[in-house]
Amino acid sequence: MTAISSIGQNITSSTLQDSVTGLADNFDTFLTLLTTQLQNQDPLSPLDSSEFVGQLVQFSGVEQQIAQNRNLETLVSQSAVTSSTAAVSFIGKQVALSTTTSSLQDGSAQWSYALNRPATATSIVISDSDGKVVFTGTGQTGNGVHEFNWDGRDNSGQLLADGAYSAQITARDETGAAIGVATSITGIVTGVDFANGEPALLLGTIRASFSDILSVRQVETQLSEDI
Repeated sequence: MTAISSIGQNITSSTLQDSVTGLADNFDTFLTLLTTQLQNQDPLSPLDSSEFVGQLVQFSGVEQQIAQNRNLETLVSQSAVTSSTAAVSFIGKQVALSTTTSSLQDGSAQWSYALNRPATATSIVISDSDGKVVFTGTGQTGNGVHEFNWDGRDNSGQLLADGAYSAQITARDETGAAIGVATSITGIVTGVDFANGEPALLLGTIRASFSDILSVRQVETQLSEDI
């Protein structure tokens, strides 16, 4: 609960809060100038009534602007808490993400890739979190969705450490022209990260934004009974 509250506080204390503060300062300055003008006006030539009314209208308009900004601040805070609560509900769900990064765990990492038309050659290049290429191979060439399961070994057969790895999958037709490839992964959401002000899903070592989500499914569980 503490983490969710802090999200609303972080958002409303940024640019919006600065705008409200600046507007309030202008409001105080306007009030001071108007009061000084009334105190120092010439008794023989008082402030014109129409001009005075116009200044009061401006006074009222600034006051309403401040109130509107404060209401907006409250709405943004409430929206942030709602988004944070919704993000937490993803924990334990299976999600498909549009991303090239997958998590290698216990010698296994998976990717899905879709070709929008048949290819004559499909190349798969896997890099570690530092961008170093650790594996190159070939993939399937048929039209449609395919799975690539990597055993976590580099091209020399050495088993690599668990962590985040990226797969660059490209395909070409018989003329050498590039074919569209959509890469995705599927995994279980293990947590939510609020560090940067916007909730992000955690799938092991993978951090994903909500814009990456392709689908969400309830994880199927099987209950066993002792006989």
